[in-house]
Amino acid sequence: MTTVYSSNMLLEILFRVFLAIVNIELEHAEPFNRKIHENELWLYKNPRVESYVPASTLWAVIIIVPLAVILLIMLLQKEKGDFSQAVLSFTLSLGFTGVLTNILKIIVGRPRPDYFYRCFPDGQVNFEFECTGDPSVIRDGKKSFPSGHSSLAFASFGFVALYLAGKLHTFSWNGKGQSWKLFLFVLPLGTALAIAVSRTCDYHHHWQDVMIGSALGFVLTFLCYRHYYPPLDSLVCHKPYASLMNQVEHKELKTTRIELNKWT
Repeated sequence: MTTVYSSNMLLEILFRVFLAIVNIELEHAEPFNRKIHENELWLYKNPRVESYVPASTLWAVIIIVPLAVILLIMLLQKEKGDFSQAVLSFTLSLGFTGVLTNILKIIVGRPRPDYFYRCFPDGQVNFEFECTGDPSVIRDGKKSFPSGHSSLAFASFGFVALYLAGKLHTFSWNGKGQSWKLFLFVLPLGTALAIAVSRTCDYHHHWQDVMIGSALGFVLTFLCYRHYYPPLDSLVCHKPYASLMNQVEHKELKTTRIELNKWT
């Protein structure tokens, strides 16, 4: 049993490493070069400003916060095996979200709201309409749809919301009527929403990019969460499927031993 568990865990880890490598490679891929018509040029002539939530800050927050919550729950509830299952669920949602987001960015190739000034830093358009800016900045400027900040924020904080709701039984019968539990569910989602909306304020994304990115991140994290944990209205929503399966196997083994003792 231990050998099988170790092999499965190794495969799970390797799969997440694979997703991380694919995600890194996709970051450097050249997106589709979408034609910009004159009557829509105004959509892409917003000023270039610094991100309200830089990428380095985003990655630190979306990784540290969920891991800190998982660790805190482990210390408080001491649920055996929950830590590994929670980390597997969380990392899978981030991996899937990152890869799918980058694939869509490359296929769609939608210019960002500040693309014009990425293409022409001095604001002067040449006759051939050929970009004169930094090639890496221009390439990134073609990756507006969907918003990566939005999808990753909702993948990360969406997991935190679901995980806390499961541990606190927020949506099961014994958690009803306790507003503080509902608040702890809404708070991470509100944080993700604030990060997502900031991408329209710094002119790095259109509102459609943010909306689709947010939905994409939350749907994927919900699927990954449910792959490891029961529904939130279940009486055992606080336990991962792995723990429940171990309990069933232990109970069946105990019942078998009792039956054997009757016949010996």
